[in-house]
Amino acid sequence: MPFIKKGIIMADAISAQAHDPAVSADGHRPTTTEVVRLGVGFTISAVACAIPWVALSSIILPAVLEGIDPASKESMLGIINAAGSIVALFANIIFGTFSDLTRSRFGKRSPWIVVGGIVTGLSIGAIAFVNTHAMIVLLWCCAQLGYNIMLAPYVATMSDRVPDKFRGTVSGFYGAGIAVGQTLGSFVGAQLLKNGTSGIFAGWMMGLVIFGLCGIVVVAIWPREKSNVDEPREEINARSVLLRFRPPKNAPDFYYALAGRTMMMGGYWMINTYQLFIAQDYVFAGDPDAKLKAASVIATMSVITLVVSLIAAVAAGPLTDKIGMRKLPVALASCLFAVGALMPLLFRSEMGMFLFAGIAGLGYGTYNAIDQALNVSVLPNPDEAGKDLGILNLANTLSTVIGSLMTSVLVVIVKSVLGVTQTPPVAYSVVFIVAIVIVLIAAWLIMRIKNVK
Repeated sequence: MPFIKKGIIMADAISAQAHDPAVSADGHRPTTTEVVRLGVGFTISAVACAIPWVALSSIILPAVLEGIDPASKESMLGIINAAGSIVALFANIIFGTFSDLTRSRFGKRSPWIVVGGIVTGLSIGAIAFVNTHAMIVLLWCCAQLGYNIMLAPYVATMSDRVPDKFRGTVSGFYGAGIAVGQTLGSFVGAQLLKNGTSGIFAGWMMGLVIFGLCGIVVVAIWPREKSNVDEPREEINARSVLLRFRPPKNAPDFYYALAGRTMMMGGYWMINTYQLFIAQDYVFAGDPDAKLKAASVIATMSVITLVVSLIAAVAAGPLTDKIGMRKLPVALASCLFAVGALMPLLFRSEMGMFLFAGIAGLGYGTYNAIDQALNVSVLPNPDEAGKDLGILNLANTLSTVIGSLMTSVLVVIVKSVLGVTQTPPVAYSVVFIVAIVIVLIAAWLIMRIKNVK
């Protein structure tokens, strides 16, 4: 009987939320202070996670691989990102589902967020003490496992606890945090790279500390998640667990959002994962000081991107709440990113990269501000938010695979056709063209969504 009563209460809560945009999916009407704490938690954690992740994945890791074998640096980076992304792909769905099924006095999301952060930090810190490609692959996969143990329930919290009335604003600040963190990550990575071996070691230690503490800090900032030990759930057995992994049926908008984000972020990572190599081998090709000049350009780009993406992210979320639109701004932001990616293709120079940073940064900041709110809007079932958002967050994983492998494959093909071992500038001209096409396809897919403005 208590389970039946609890189920009725939950159903009533979901029904109330559907009619009252100020009530969250868990049936709670948060106070202004609680909404602010949720927004602050999302923003701080987005900044904190993005800084080391971008600094390490796009600057420090490529530099380490170049030291191991300069001739195969692109293919090694592609293998590491592809392997890590496969782990992330499964981890996101599995632990999103497990968090849906978790019952504890700390709630169903918080324990996973804390544990995931610790696993990520320890794995990244360990990379500082290895110097072989195989061990880096293994530890990077462990880091991806931990990161997605944390990420899947973290994102589901927005569906659980943030009412629709405030979701665009919270999503906007979350997007601003990502934009700021990723931009600062490029800047920090470039500065660390200038310090050589000691800077690289410091980068891995930065990842250890920040990721290790991030889950703990964000859970402390948010209003405490209520105990859900009495919340009913279906009997857990092999069949019920497997059924929880089923993708939603009859939800075309859900899949357009998934495909659109995958393509958009795929184009983004095609360029940003390889920004060190692009600056070295494309902008400063043949220059003996290419690495140092590349670090300086990346640092300047990060400042430009920081300014424009922060403005876009902070403004876009509240604006879309006010006008009640999600789909069209996301599609337009994708197109703006494509325009930015065109700049280095037209102007193979520092100025071309600075224009890319400004225009693409504006598009990416706007995109990040709104996309998570769009994702929550296309969820077919609030009871399975963790699992379904885990599937939608596969876009982050799949996009890394697409971006890393696509650029790696394109560079290898061009080098093979030209019969050279060093990367020719034309290889990255091809990369920019393909990235632009992929991002424009993403905009078209988003516009196919029907039930969201």
